Amino acid sequence: MSELDEAKKQIEALYGENHKITDGNYDKSCAVKCVNGTFVGRRADGVVAFKGIPFVGKQPSGELRWKAPVDVVPDDGVYEAYYFGKVPRQAASPGQMGSLYPQSEECLHLNVWKADDASTEKKPVMVWIHGGAYEVGSTAEPREEGTNFVRENPDIILVSIEYRLNAFGFLRLSHLPDGADYPDAQNLGLMDQIAALKWIHENIAAFGGDPGNVTIFGQSAGGGSVSLLPLVEGSHEYFQKVIAQSGSPALTRSTEQSIECANKIMKELGCTTVADLMKLDPGKIVEAAANVVTMPLTTPERDGKFLPKEPYAAYESGAVKDIVIMQGCTKDECDYFVGGAGTEAFTPWAERCKAEKLAQLTDEEKALVESYLADMQGTDYEILSNFLDQFWFKAPLIRTAESQVKGNGKTYIYYFRVESSVPLIKSGHAIELSELFNHPEETLITGRQLDATFSKTVRKMWVQFAKCGNPSLPAHISPDGKAKEWPLYDLEDKQVMVFDEFDIHVEKESSVDIVDWDRTYFLTNYYVH
Repeated sequence: MSELDEAKKQIEALYGENHKITDGNYDKSCAVKCVNGTFVGRRADGVVAFKGIPFVGKQPSGELRWKAPVDVVPDDGVYEAYYFGKVPRQAASPGQMGSLYPQSEECLHLNVWKADDASTEKKPVMVWIHGGAYEVGSTAEPREEGTNFVRENPDIILVSIEYRLNAFGFLRLSHLPDGADYPDAQNLGLMDQIAALKWIHENIAAFGGDPGNVTIFGQSAGGGSVSLLPLVEGSHEYFQKVIAQSGSPALTRSTEQSIECANKIMKELGCTTVADLMKLDPGKIVEAAANVVTMPLTTPERDGKFLPKEPYAAYESGAVKDIVIMQGCTKDECDYFVGGAGTEAFTPWAERCKAEKLAQLTDEEKALVESYLADMQGTDYEILSNFLDQFWFKAPLIRTAESQVKGNGKTYIYYFRVESSVPLIKSGHAIELSELFNHPEETLITGRQLDATFSKTVRKMWVQFAKCGNPSLPAHISPDGKAKEWPLYDLEDKQVMVFDEFDIHVEKESSVDIVDWDRTYFLTNYYVH
């Protein structure tokens, strides 16, 4: 049996169908009445999990493909919430275990975990938005299942949400001959997230959550999402705090790039109109999108309507000053891709990505980048990985932080340096996730279980931030009994929290050299694409 077949077997064993309950035979103590129905969860190990709750009135299939999410309608029915809903259409990969769960265009569901306690005090809410380059991923990812996290932190309500991915969530269509009826297709994935947050705002109190104390957090595309959502008009009603892990506004594209991407996909499919696309099997659309891009291009669009054309400028103008942000990255982000693809596959792919970026630059800017690359030590793939780290993750992290501070907002910065035991990955992208959700047994990326006290400290900092907007830990709740003071980032000292496995401490950004200010910081002006 192949690695993919084994992974599919493991994930498909989790699958089940939620049904309407019509005989009144259900556990009333696990039932929560919401606007669109009463949902019945399952109790396990002191936690009640509600999985596969729809947050839209109609799922985005058939005539609703590439349409904005539809609001829920009142419903007095009673429904099982025992299993994850089907996950978004995407290319299946054992590197994203959740992608192996049964897929469907009818994917807009969310999951809620709450402690099985008698508390009447409204609890802070943490809403997780999964990553996957806006191409893949799902809430069925085993390392991100919420039971262990909530069992350890029973004073938190945890939610995870699905959203449309790749060409179904981020494909501009309005420029096509019959595209006028599809004005939102380029940003549907983010619109889905807003719809989920609206549902949470209206219903989470019934689960014991505080709709006035919501933190959205995510990694990779999820980190990019939570850095963009505060720029959406009216979104601040739904959350007050943001944790952006390895993601930023840089993970976006312009309208021109969006049109170019759509045209490539249309050509690959042999289509000229939306009507042509509507006739196609979703698998063919996913395959075509994967075939025509060097790096993920089906990302959110800075369209000037739903998202501002210049997100950093919006931050600097104070658009997010009332939202507190915690954000950071890992030391070797792109080594995750080296470890996953192998050096022989990674090197030519990264060369193409570098060439695409250099083609956008002036001669003077190219000289700066080439000087930076010439000073790098290591093999070709190591130098390329370091370069991609700079303009995909590190420089955008610092640019976002600076822009937030310039706009009179607050932000905390971290730098994660713990390394995997898997060859080549080092402190790569997503290395923190299994330990963040208290799944040390999920070692696909880490290769090992990290120090238990370290991992618990990370979780406590995330939870503390969700509670009060400050991730600092007083001694009495710090797992090692020692206070952890995390200062705000500012434009003078530029202090960051460094996560080493046996030494969590504060340093100035200049001493850890997150970004090369002279030779790569300017790349943030070009975004990723």
